[in-house]
Amino acid sequence: MSDGLVRLLDGNTFVVSEETGDIDASPAIPTGFFSFDTRFLSKWILSINGERVNALTVEEVDYFESRFFVVPTVLTPLVDISVSAIRERSIGESFNERLTVINHEPGPVDLRIRIDIESDFADLFEIKDVRNKKGGHYARIEDGCLRLGYRREAFHRETLVSSTEPAHIDERGLTYDVRLEPHGEWVTDIHVQTLGVDGRDLRETLQGSPGRARGQMRQDLDRWLAEAPRLTCDSPALAMTYRRSLADLAALRFMPLTGGGHALPAAGLPWFMAIFGRDSIFTSLQALPFVPELAVTTLRLLALLQSVVLDNFREEEPGKILHELRYGETIGFEEQPHSPYFGSADSTPLYVILLDEYERWTGDAATVRMLERSARAALHWIDEYGDIMGDGYVWYRRRNEKNGLENQCWKDSWDSISFRDGRLAGLPRATCELQGYAYDAKIRGARLARQFWNDPDYADRLEREAAELKQRFNRDFWVTDGEYYALALDGDGHQVDALSSNIGHLLWSGIVEESRAARIAAHLLGPRLFSGWGVRTLAEGEGRYNPLGYHVGTVWPFDNSLIAWGLRRYGFSQEAGRIAEGIIDGAEFFEGRLPEAFGGYDRTLTRYPVLYPTACSPQAWSTGTPLLLLRTMLGMEPRGNHLVTRPAVPPGMGRIELLGIPGRWGRAGALGRARPERR
Repeated sequence: MSDGLVRLLDGNTFVVSEETGDIDASPAIPTGFFSFDTRFLSKWILSINGERVNALTVEEVDYFESRFFVVPTVLTPLVDISVSAIRERSIGESFNERLTVINHEPGPVDLRIRIDIESDFADLFEIKDVRNKKGGHYARIEDGCLRLGYRREAFHRETLVSSTEPAHIDERGLTYDVRLEPHGEWVTDIHVQTLGVDGRDLRETLQGSPGRARGQMRQDLDRWLAEAPRLTCDSPALAMTYRRSLADLAALRFMPLTGGGHALPAAGLPWFMAIFGRDSIFTSLQALPFVPELAVTTLRLLALLQSVVLDNFREEEPGKILHELRYGETIGFEEQPHSPYFGSADSTPLYVILLDEYERWTGDAATVRMLERSARAALHWIDEYGDIMGDGYVWYRRRNEKNGLENQCWKDSWDSISFRDGRLAGLPRATCELQGYAYDAKIRGARLARQFWNDPDYADRLEREAAELKQRFNRDFWVTDGEYYALALDGDGHQVDALSSNIGHLLWSGIVEESRAARIAAHLLGPRLFSGWGVRTLAEGEGRYNPLGYHVGTVWPFDNSLIAWGLRRYGFSQEAGRIAEGIIDGAEFFEGRLPEAFGGYDRTLTRYPVLYPTACSPQAWSTGTPLLLLRTMLGMEPRGNHLVTRPAVPPGMGRIELLGIPGRWGRAGALGRARPERR
């Protein structure tokens, strides 16, 4: 299943093009060559003798390299192809394209080969409104190169295009007049460089090092895949999805500020190729049994950027973990607050959860001690700034009324928090999963305080507060006439009583009373929430339910991975397996690359999951989903210096073996076999 776009990426630099290799940007199709939140190519169109090319096939070699086989003619059964072209494209050091044009005729041909080039230098926040840019564009021809630029006061970006074969260069592109001998071919390499202030390479300016050469990137990917645990299984869909997930995680690695090759996962392509606190934390959690180095870089960088001040514009509060960090023009001129922006209420407790889980897997006590101050500040934020209403819950209400997010939970679209009848909840809001995260953070913080920070009194206090929160939560959030937990409380303390997938996160956090867990599991796998492919974000029949609504009826793979993990925690292995099977079955239709979200239509209505129109793909926590599902199916948990496994493999998966699982035990293995279904 394809959306007709081809993607190449390397951390914060990526290309989105049509299947011909052409880039012809529009608000409806956000194609282009992007780096650090700026589009450096908005048009890149190949024509031969005045005809645009048509696609024969596309070969996606690796996440950073692809080949396009194209012809400059409309294909018909009665017309032979006389000329074809191959576009070999890669990104790394920058954007590179090797263009090969081949003559299939027995006689010579004269060709005019043209590449039309434009750079709108659009900030990702203004893709749909690029005409309102406030700076000036220019185009120059210098030393055999085309230099396209944009300047607004101190903000300066340039696109530099060069070619190995001589070209006639004008301000709108390159033209080659070529004579091809019979069955001959013509080749040129075209290089596109992104430049920032003072004409310096943008990556070197903002990342501290230039991009990598293609050979280096391939070696790095081979090493990344070789060091990951080795999976053998009976399910071809699982095997394909696992391999694709590991490769996409490698592609999404983002290396600003850290240097030394250390990386954390960017959120997703095309809109979110940036640091996101919540997304990086969740993805690092999912990937811990496979690539634990993502977690330690995430923890260190988020600590470095942790807030220490009050700032309404950026929604900063002392101890708070950032939501998003951007580098584009609108950020530099404070037209957007993302420098960084702190508008999320969940990234701060999630930070403590990741720190504890990282130590449990790796035994890296030094990092826990080094980050003690950051973790304590995050725990203090929960009570001091998260508790807006003074009732012991974590709430959110934006400080920045103009640019801030209205919803600051993971369902951060404007209409995601509603009552059964579809009314939107008033602000402030306390969503249920936030309380679960706060509870879990206190429990885990207590373990860290007792074992590593030499502060048993603090540990006792955190455990007492967690117990009180659990008791209070199970009283105030329980919807008695539906027997599930409310999606949220509104500013007046009323239960926002829509049935949602958020209740699955409560199982993962452990805040659910044992006596109520079976009812939650029944709802999650019931027909209103479970589509057959996965758990919907909002139950069918709720006032705002829409199977293609961003957070009000779609299925999010990452959401389902946490729900399955939580179900295993409370002993619901069969239910967790049904979710794992549904998601992996769905992944097969996306060629192993799970998108950000897909439609919530019932599986009986569709032979395949329906793609959400603007879903990010790849997206970090969707990429991490198969990894957490593997952990869940194999029941992998660290216990002291040992890896304990309790396999519960669903019937359709057959045999699963995972070897070389890294952790404090060195390397270990896990094996699980599906049990035959009982009749």
